Amino acid sequence: MAWKVNSYQNARGESPVEDFIKDQDETTYAKILHSILLLKNGGPFLKPPYAKKLRSNLYELRIPGKIAVRIFYTMKNGEYYLLHAFKKKMQKTPAKEIKIALDRMKEIL
Repeated sequence: MAWKVNSYQNARGESPVEDFIKDQDETTYAKILHSILLLKNGGPFLKPPYAKKLRSNLYELRIPGKIAVRIFYTMKNGEYYLLHAFKKKMQKTPAKEIKIALDRMKEIL
């Protein structure tokens, strides 16, 4: 079964996650699309190292590379919503990145 994956859109109809993805180099872009495809096909069965639960209803899609990429996502009514994406440069995920995802998640849920 393929799961539906949507991107968060703000009030102006902009999708920060899609913009982030489009701005990546070709290799990173391909890795991100592959990871999103894994989410579409695996849904809630996608586990580490590809996905990780951070909090209730907040998960991260983990894209490896020289500079790792993380995409936070949530699920509502059987559909996934990509909330926020960033390049992870430190071992610990910055609190400000999680806050952005949580704020966007509140808009969706």
